[in-house]
Amino acid sequence: MQSKRIYNADNKRRRSFKANSAGYLLVALFSLTLSLFALSEISVKLSNAYIQQLGQKYGVQAKLRLQAWQDLMLEIANKPEKEKLKQVNDFFNQVRFLDDSIHWGQKDYWATPVEFLISNGGDCEDFSIAKYYTLKEVGVDMSKLSITYVKALELNQAHMVLTYYEKPNAMPVVLDNLIAEIKPASQRPDLLHVYSFNGDNLWLSKKGRRTTLVGTSDRLGPWVQLKSRLENNRVNVN
Repeated sequence: MQSKRIYNADNKRRRSFKANSAGYLLVALFSLTLSLFALSEISVKLSNAYIQQLGQKYGVQAKLRLQAWQDLMLEIANKPEKEKLKQVNDFFNQVRFLDDSIHWGQKDYWATPVEFLISNGGDCEDFSIAKYYTLKEVGVDMSKLSITYVKALELNQAHMVLTYYEKPNAMPVVLDNLIAEIKPASQRPDLLHVYSFNGDNLWLSKKGRRTTLVGTSDRLGPWVQLKSRLENNRVNVN
Protein backbone atom coordinates (compact mmCIF):
# COMPACT_ATOMS: atom_id res chain seq x y z
CA MET A 1 0.00 0.00 0.00
CA GLN A 2 2.86 2.33 0.90
CA SER A 3 4.54 1.74 -2.49
CA LYS A 4 1.22 2.32 -4.29
CA ARG A 5 0.79 5.72 -2.59
CA ILE A 6 4.35 6.68 -3.53
CA TYR A 7 3.68 5.59 -7.14
CA ASN A 8 0.47 7.66 -7.33
CA ALA A 9 2.15 10.72 -5.82
CA ASP A 10 5.00 10.39 -8.31
CA ASN A 11 2.52 10.26 -11.22
CA LYS A 12 0.77 13.39 -9.94
CA ARG A 13 4.08 15.26 -9.76
CA ARG A 14 4.91 14.21 -13.33
CA ARG A 15 1.50 15.34 -14.60
CA SER A 16 1.88 18.61 -12.73
CA PHE A 17 5.35 19.15 -14.20
CA LYS A 18 4.06 18.45 -17.72
CA ALA A 19 1.12 20.83 -17.27
CA ASN A 20 3.39 23.58 -15.91
CA SER A 21 5.89 23.03 -18.72
CA ALA A 22 3.13 23.29 -21.32
CA GLY A 23 1.88 26.46 -19.65
CA TYR A 24 5.33 28.02 -19.63
CA LEU A 25 5.78 27.08 -23.30
CA LEU A 26 2.49 28.73 -24.25
CA VAL A 27 3.44 31.90 -22.37
CA ALA A 28 6.85 31.96 -24.07
CA LEU A 29 5.34 31.45 -27.52
CA PHE A 30 2.76 34.18 -26.86
CA SER A 31 5.48 36.59 -25.71
CA LEU A 32 7.58 35.77 -28.79
CA THR A 33 4.58 36.39 -31.03
CA LEU A 34 3.99 39.78 -29.42
CA SER A 35 7.66 40.65 -29.80
CA LEU A 36 7.68 39.73 -33.49
CA PHE A 37 4.47 41.72 -34.04
CA ALA A 38 6.01 44.74 -32.32
CA LEU A 39 9.08 44.47 -34.54
CA SER A 40 6.88 44.41 -37.66
CA GLU A 41 5.13 47.64 -36.63
CA ILE A 42 7.51 50.38 -37.74
CA SER A 43 6.69 53.72 -36.17
CA VAL A 44 7.54 57.05 -37.79
CA LYS A 45 7.07 59.11 -34.64
CA LEU A 46 10.25 61.04 -33.89
CA SER A 47 11.37 62.29 -30.50
CA ASN A 48 12.17 65.99 -30.09
CA ALA A 49 15.75 65.02 -29.26
CA TYR A 50 16.09 63.08 -32.51
CA ILE A 51 14.62 65.96 -34.53
CA GLN A 52 17.11 68.32 -32.88
CA GLN A 53 19.94 65.94 -33.71
CA LEU A 54 18.89 65.74 -37.36
CA GLY A 55 18.47 69.52 -37.47
CA GLN A 56 22.03 70.04 -36.27
CA LYS A 57 23.29 67.75 -39.03
CA TYR A 58 21.03 68.74 -41.94
CA GLY A 59 20.02 72.31 -41.15
CA VAL A 60 17.15 74.39 -39.81
CA GLN A 61 14.82 73.91 -42.80
CA ALA A 62 15.12 70.12 -42.59
CA LYS A 63 14.32 70.32 -38.88
CA LEU A 64 11.26 72.51 -39.54
CA ARG A 65 9.92 70.09 -42.17
CA LEU A 66 10.32 67.13 -39.81
CA GLN A 67 8.63 69.03 -36.98
CA ALA A 68 5.74 70.06 -39.24
CA TRP A 69 5.28 66.40 -40.18
CA GLN A 70 5.16 65.32 -36.54
CA ASP A 71 2.73 68.15 -35.72
CA LEU A 72 0.49 67.06 -38.60
CA MET A 73 0.25 63.52 -37.24
CA LEU A 74 -0.76 64.83 -33.81
CA GLU A 75 -3.30 67.20 -35.32
CA ILE A 76 -5.13 64.64 -37.47
CA ALA A 77 -4.87 61.55 -35.24
CA ASN A 78 -8.55 61.70 -34.21
CA LYS A 79 -10.03 63.07 -37.43
CA PRO A 80 -12.16 61.03 -39.88
CA GLU A 81 -10.15 58.97 -42.37
CA LYS A 82 -11.31 61.06 -45.33
CA GLU A 83 -9.80 64.15 -43.70
CA LYS A 84 -6.60 62.25 -42.85
CA LEU A 85 -6.20 61.29 -46.50
CA LYS A 86 -6.65 64.86 -47.70
CA GLN A 87 -4.29 66.47 -45.21
CA VAL A 88 -1.54 63.89 -45.63
CA ASN A 89 -1.81 64.08 -49.42
CA ASP A 90 -1.66 67.89 -49.37
CA PHE A 91 1.26 67.96 -46.95
CA PHE A 92 3.57 65.69 -48.94
CA ASN A 93 2.59 67.07 -52.33
CA GLN A 94 4.41 70.27 -51.32
CA VAL A 95 7.75 68.46 -51.52
CA ARG A 96 9.84 68.87 -54.70
CA PHE A 97 9.73 66.16 -57.35
CA LEU A 98 13.29 65.11 -58.19
CA ASP A 99 14.42 62.19 -60.31
CA ASP A 100 16.42 59.51 -58.47
CA SER A 101 19.40 59.77 -60.80
CA ILE A 102 19.70 63.48 -60.01
CA HIS A 103 18.67 63.41 -56.37
CA TRP A 104 20.27 60.20 -55.11
CA GLY A 105 22.74 59.41 -57.88
CA GLN A 106 21.02 56.06 -58.42
CA LYS A 107 18.65 54.73 -61.05
CA ASP A 108 16.08 53.67 -58.43
CA TYR A 109 16.15 54.58 -54.74
CA TRP A 110 13.24 54.27 -52.29
CA ALA A 111 13.64 56.91 -49.59
CA THR A 112 12.30 56.76 -46.06
CA PRO A 113 9.92 59.58 -45.08
CA VAL A 114 12.73 61.09 -43.00
CA GLU A 115 15.14 61.08 -45.96
CA PHE A 116 12.40 62.48 -48.20
CA LEU A 117 11.72 65.43 -45.90
CA ILE A 118 15.33 66.13 -44.91
CA SER A 119 16.34 66.37 -48.56
CA ASN A 120 13.07 68.10 -49.55
CA GLY A 121 12.79 65.97 -52.66
CA GLY A 122 12.07 62.62 -54.19
CA ASP A 123 10.19 60.88 -56.95
CA CYS A 124 6.81 59.14 -57.08
CA GLU A 125 7.60 56.17 -54.84
CA ASP A 126 8.96 58.49 -52.12
CA PHE A 127 5.70 60.45 -52.08
CA SER A 128 3.69 57.23 -51.88
CA ILE A 129 5.84 55.66 -49.16
CA ALA A 130 5.72 58.80 -47.00
CA LYS A 131 1.93 58.97 -47.29
CA TYR A 132 1.61 55.24 -46.52
CA TYR A 133 3.65 55.33 -43.31
CA THR A 134 2.06 58.57 -42.13
CA LEU A 135 -1.51 57.33 -42.60
CA LYS A 136 -0.64 54.07 -40.87
CA GLU A 137 0.85 56.05 -37.97
CA VAL A 138 -2.35 58.07 -37.51
CA GLY A 139 -4.53 54.99 -37.28
CA VAL A 140 -5.48 53.97 -40.82
CA ASP A 141 -5.40 50.18 -40.94
CA MET A 142 -2.63 48.80 -43.15
CA SER A 143 -5.14 46.51 -44.90
CA LYS A 144 -6.79 49.63 -46.37
CA LEU A 145 -3.58 50.91 -47.93
CA SER A 146 -1.55 49.80 -50.93
CA ILE A 147 1.47 51.36 -52.58
CA THR A 148 0.60 50.83 -56.23
CA TYR A 149 2.84 50.56 -59.27
CA VAL A 150 1.11 51.94 -62.35
CA LYS A 151 1.90 53.19 -65.82
CA ALA A 152 1.13 56.88 -66.29
CA LEU A 153 -0.27 56.64 -69.81
CA GLU A 154 -0.12 60.33 -70.70
CA LEU A 155 3.54 60.49 -69.62
CA ASN A 156 4.27 57.02 -71.01
CA GLN A 157 6.31 56.09 -67.97
CA ALA A 158 6.25 54.01 -64.80
CA HIS A 159 4.70 55.73 -61.82
CA MET A 160 3.72 54.96 -58.23
CA VAL A 161 0.71 56.11 -56.19
CA LEU A 162 -0.95 55.28 -52.88
CA THR A 163 -4.39 53.65 -52.99
CA TYR A 164 -6.90 53.56 -50.14
CA TYR A 165 -9.68 50.96 -49.85
CA GLU A 166 -12.50 52.01 -47.51
CA LYS A 167 -13.70 48.38 -47.63
CA PRO A 168 -11.87 45.28 -48.95
CA ASN A 169 -13.83 45.07 -52.20
CA ALA A 170 -14.37 48.81 -52.67
CA MET A 171 -13.02 50.80 -55.58
CA PRO A 172 -9.97 52.54 -54.07
CA VAL A 173 -9.17 56.22 -54.20
CA VAL A 174 -5.79 57.37 -55.48
CA LEU A 175 -3.35 59.69 -53.68
CA ASP A 176 -0.99 60.97 -56.36
CA ASN A 177 1.77 63.57 -56.50
CA LEU A 178 0.80 64.39 -60.11
CA ILE A 179 -2.57 65.88 -59.18
CA ALA A 180 -3.88 67.43 -55.96
CA GLU A 181 -7.37 65.91 -56.05
CA ILE A 182 -7.97 62.47 -54.54
CA LYS A 183 -10.12 60.55 -57.03
CA PRO A 184 -11.48 56.99 -57.29
CA ALA A 185 -9.30 54.75 -59.43
CA SER A 186 -12.23 54.42 -61.85
CA GLN A 187 -11.87 58.16 -62.55
CA ARG A 188 -8.16 57.90 -63.34
CA PRO A 189 -8.11 56.40 -66.87
CA ASP A 190 -4.62 57.87 -67.23
CA LEU A 191 -3.26 55.19 -64.87
CA LEU A 192 -2.77 51.54 -65.82
CA HIS A 193 -2.50 49.48 -62.62
CA VAL A 194 0.12 46.72 -62.57
CA TYR A 195 0.80 45.59 -58.98
CA SER A 196 0.36 46.84 -55.42
CA PHE A 197 1.74 46.03 -51.99
CA ASN A 198 1.69 46.99 -48.32
CA GLY A 199 3.60 45.85 -45.24
CA ASP A 200 2.31 42.30 -45.63
CA ASN A 201 1.32 41.35 -49.15
CA LEU A 202 1.97 41.77 -52.86
CA TRP A 203 -0.88 41.66 -55.39
CA LEU A 204 -1.37 41.95 -59.10
CA SER A 205 -3.74 44.86 -59.77
CA LYS A 206 -6.30 45.61 -62.43
CA LYS A 207 -8.33 48.79 -62.78
CA GLY A 208 -7.38 49.79 -59.26
CA ARG A 209 -8.43 46.57 -57.58
CA ARG A 210 -6.22 43.94 -56.00
CA THR A 211 -6.77 40.86 -58.13
CA THR A 212 -4.26 38.06 -57.43
CA LEU A 213 -2.18 37.60 -54.28
CA VAL A 214 1.30 36.65 -55.49
CA GLY A 215 3.26 36.60 -52.23
CA THR A 216 4.61 38.88 -49.53
CA SER A 217 5.95 42.36 -50.07
CA ASP A 218 9.38 41.19 -48.89
CA ARG A 219 9.91 39.94 -52.45
CA LEU A 220 10.61 43.60 -53.33
CA GLY A 221 14.27 44.32 -52.63
CA PRO A 222 14.02 48.14 -52.39
CA TRP A 223 11.12 47.75 -49.92
CA VAL A 224 13.16 45.43 -47.68
CA GLN A 225 16.09 47.88 -47.72
CA LEU A 226 13.80 50.80 -46.91
CA LYS A 227 12.25 48.99 -43.92
CA SER A 228 15.70 48.09 -42.62
CA ARG A 229 16.76 51.75 -42.64
CA LEU A 230 13.54 52.76 -40.88
CA GLU A 231 13.89 50.08 -38.20
CA ASN A 232 17.50 51.11 -37.52
CA ASN A 233 17.02 54.90 -37.83
CA ARG A 234 19.51 55.06 -40.67
CA VAL A 235 19.47 58.21 -42.79
CA ASN A 236 21.19 58.07 -46.14
CA VAL A 237 21.46 61.78 -46.92
CA ASN A 238 24.80 63.49 -47.58
